[in-house]
Amino acid sequence: MDTIAVADTVRLNAVRKVYGEGANSVTALDGVTLTFQRGSFTAVMGPSGSGKSTFLHCAAGLDRPTSGTVLLDGEDLSGYDETTLTKMRRERIGFIFQSFNLLPALTVLQNITLPLKLAGRRPNRARVTEVIQRVGLGERTGHRPAELSGGQQQRVAIARALVTGPAVVFADEPTGALDTRTAREVLRLMQESVQSLGQTIVMVTHDPVAASYADRVVFLADGRFVGDIYHPTAEVVAERMTHLGAWADEEPAAGGRQVRTATGGTY
Repeated sequence: MDTIAVADTVRLNAVRKVYGEGANSVTALDGVTLTFQRGSFTAVMGPSGSGKSTFLHCAAGLDRPTSGTVLLDGEDLSGYDETTLTKMRRERIGFIFQSFNLLPALTVLQNITLPLKLAGRRPNRARVTEVIQRVGLGERTGHRPAELSGGQQQRVAIARALVTGPAVVFADEPTGALDTRTAREVLRLMQESVQSLGQTIVMVTHDPVAASYADRVVFLADGRFVGDIYHPTAEVVAERMTHLGAWADEEPAAGGRQVRTATGGTY
């Protein structure tokens, strides 16, 4: 395995995804090449129809690219059959969704340990306890989802995503159903998972404030990678989104923060 594969948890090489055929075909991703380093927190943004959801599905092994490759820890997912892909997702990828996706009949503890049981793995009590304490649910383990607030339910979902020790966690609009204060608590928890546990998180969002909690923001437009920002602020991200249509010709961002474009230049 080369040094790039070791450093990058997820790598997309010239990924294209086309739905349909002929005149009715739609290109959702158009040659996207991106890398996500181990222990990083990346937000993925773009206008409606930019390819964010398709990107997430392909990067997480939920959908197969029409062409190009997706590598997880240097392993090409295109070589896996569906059974192997399912096992890989269960053991090496965590998911956090906007709607939490908790099973209502199960307790907090049962929801959190469900991925381990599905994988046929005996829960490590110390690991499970550590994760539960980290997300602040130590006194809620016997409760069911209906007895929890929205923020608490999302904390359960985060714990469930972390408990298997995945290579990467994909989050799809994880704060979309939460109020502002609760959303910030959840985003800080995700930040802490990266900083304290070395977790890799890739989050799709439409919210510049949510994106500002990430180390890096990646922008997609018309199915293509069109630039990224490191150490983002909500203001710079919002400005970038406003001017996405003219991304290649923009002037330096306020405060001198450089924004790298897909052609290698900066503004």
